[in-house]
Formats: sequence, structure tokens, C-alpha cells
Amino acid sequence: MDVQIFGLKKSQATRAAERFFKERKIKLHIVDLNDRPIAPGELKRFTDKLSINGVLDISGKAYVDAGLEYLRVTDEGMVVKIIAEPRLLLLPLVRCGKAVSAGLTEDVWRRWLEV
Repeated sequence: MDVQIFGLKKSQATRAAERFFKERKIKLHIVDLNDRPIAPGELKRFTDKLSINGVLDISGKAYVDAGLEYLRVTDEGMVVKIIAEPRLLLLPLVRCGKAVSAGLTEDVWRRWLEV
């Protein structure tokens, strides 16, 4: 089982996800979104399963600072904004095979490990 984590090194939730999988000795691939932005195709994997609103951190400072709570933005426009500003995402984004999750969702990750 290989797990891929998209997040920020300084994000507490990203570090918690990394710790969760390392404690269970799961092979990890971690992508720091400050070093390398998420590819549009990879982001599409998450939005196809979770929706664009499912991967956005609508209560986060970056979302509020960008004024997105008051703007109407198309999904394509939002993808461009997310790639430019990864703090808009509900981090971490975690992928295990075809299964994906957004945010700190340990209960979902436990179900993945049971299979």
C-alpha cells in the first residue's frame, strides 16, 4: 500500500497525516505544495470524487483573504486559484490508490487500512 500526501510542511494537519501513516509503517510519498504545485490532473482526481467545494478550506484565512466568500468563481477559475495558492485547499489531500480524502480524516484512513 502506497499513500500520497499533498500538503504544506508547516501545516499541522499535514504533519498529523504523515505521523498517522508512519506509525502504521505505510510507505509514503509526500508532496510539499510550496515546493511543487499540485498538477491540474491530480487536483481533478480529488475534485471528481469530492467536488471542488469538498477540497476547499472555506473557513481558512486564505479563503477569506482572497474574498472568495463573496465572489462567484467558476470551477475552472477556482482550479487556477488553488494551483496559485495551495492554502485554499483543505489540507492534507491524501490519495491511496483510487481512494482520496481531504482534510484530517483519520477514520477514513483507518477504513483504507482495513481493506
